[in-house]
Order: sequence, then C-alpha cells, then structure tokens
Amino acid sequence: MAPSLIPCAVCEMYSLTNTVSSEDFTCGKCRRLVEMTERIAELEERIRNLYLIRETEVLIDSFLVPDAHQPSQPVSVSTPAPVPVAPSGQQGSWVTARRKSHKRASVATRQAPPPPGHHTPVRVQNRFSPLSEASAGSYSPPSLVIGDSIVRNVRIPAPANKILCFPGARASDIRANLKSLAKNNRRYSSIAIHVGANDVRLRQSEITKDNFIEMLELAKTMSDTVICSGPLPQFRRSDETCSRLLDINRWLSEWCPKNKVGFINNWPIFRGKPGLFGRDGIHPNWAGATQLSKKLAHSLRTKKQN
Repeated sequence: MAPSLIPCAVCEMYSLTNTVSSEDFTCGKCRRLVEMTERIAELEERIRNLYLIRETEVLIDSFLVPDAHQPSQPVSVSTPAPVPVAPSGQQGSWVTARRKSHKRASVATRQAPPPPGHHTPVRVQNRFSPLSEASAGSYSPPSLVIGDSIVRNVRIPAPANKILCFPGARASDIRANLKSLAKNNRRYSSIAIHVGANDVRLRQSEITKDNFIEMLELAKTMSDTVICSGPLPQFRRSDETCSRLLDINRWLSEWCPKNKVGFINNWPIFRGKPGLFGRDGIHPNWAGATQLSKKLAHSLRTKKQN
C-alpha cells in the first residue's frame, strides 16, 4: 500500500504514513510529547506529595513547642557524707581536720550519684495528641475540591480540605463519584467542582448542560455551599473547541447565580497567557495551578463567611 498524507488529530499537521484509517491518528512527535508530558506530570505529583509531607511535619511540630509554664525539672539532692569514725586502735589520738572548700563541695554535690532506689522521671508525650484533642473538641466537616486533571496540582492552605482528582473525567463522572460519597452520608462544609474540558469533545452542548445541572444539584444535597469553577481556555486547540468552552463558561456564569451556586470565572485570568500552561496547552503549570488555587481558596473562604 502506498503511503498517504494523513492529518494528526493533535497538531493537525500532515504526515506521510501507511496507516489505513485517519481517525484519531497521532504523529510520532505528538506521541513523544504526550509521553514527556505524562512523565512531567508524574514528577510534579511526586514533588507535590513531598511538599504535603513537609507541611504536615511542620504542622505537627508546631503543636509541640514547649510551654513556658511547665514544672521545673527535678534536681537531684545528695546526702551528706557520714563523719568518719576513728578505729578502736587509734582512740585518744589526735586527728587533723581539713577545711573543705565550698567550690569542691558544690562540685561534689552536682556530681553525686542519685541514691539507691531513686529514678529520674522521664517526660513522655504523644506528638499527635494536640491534633486529636483539637479534632475531638471542635469538629467541622471538611471542604471538598473535586474535578478532572486540571486540579491535579491545586493546593488549598487549610488542613481540613480534601482534593479529589479524576483525570479525563466529565460532569457525569464527577456526579457518579459524588453519588458514591453520598452513600456514606458524607457532609461537607463546602464543595468546589472543576470540570468541562473533556465534556466539549462530545460536541453535544445540551447534553453537557444537562449533565452539569444533575451534577450540581446532587452536590447541593451534600453541602450548603457549592462552587463551580469555570473551564480554562486551551492553547494549541481548534477554534471550535475554544468556542464550545467559552459557551459553557458563559452558560455557567448565568445558571449558577440563579440556582444559588457560586461561580469562578477563570477565563479572564488564563486567556492569552500561555505562560500559565504546560507544554500541552491544556493543563496549568505550577504558576497556573497557583492562580487556580488562590481563586478556589478565596471563593471557599468567602462563601463560608457568608
């Protein structure tokens, strides 16, 4: 079979290949780029886990600062040395008494071993007890951040937040995961959802909107505060994809306020700023993830205060 020119589904560049079907064809450069992107994402995930471990250790150690009002340490007291008694054969003879200096006496007192049967008390403390006491004293439901791979590197500066990332998820998939959490009667102080990048690939706007409505209505039964984070613009994608993402963003900005759902408009922040995205033009890099984290944290904090 003679080779033919087939367009790549990712970069839309033509390649000379013997492939029979041109549907979902990916050129070699794009495949290598995807492999490198996955490897970078894996390394970023490991770095994120290391940061979380470090922050947890710092948080635990911050509760273990010694208190200034703790009782003083016990001081060992030495018993006075007995007065030597002259042997029977030397009774009546003169004995020269030497004067002991205070310096030697103090040194002997400090270096004297503890008396028999004396045990130095050892201070024992559970380094995790402050956390258990704080949680037992005043328990508050955690906040939930759930979404597709866009929230992979999102970090909310609060110990009670739970972040769930489902790469490739659509609104219907997020609804299924929320439904599984609802079976355990889980309640959250607030729920933030970010999804939509994978829904536009279906090219069915009305079905996508229905899936969003079902997902958000289910989230409202699990928390009094629900926030929907709008989709991000994408680089290196067709104009049709960007147009569908913008259409979903506009529809959410109108539907959410009417149905008592908070909305985060990420479009003005990321539009025309490729420096906030990774090499694939879809997922935010560390700078973009920081911007998204700030928006989510601010919205969660504001909704809780209201």
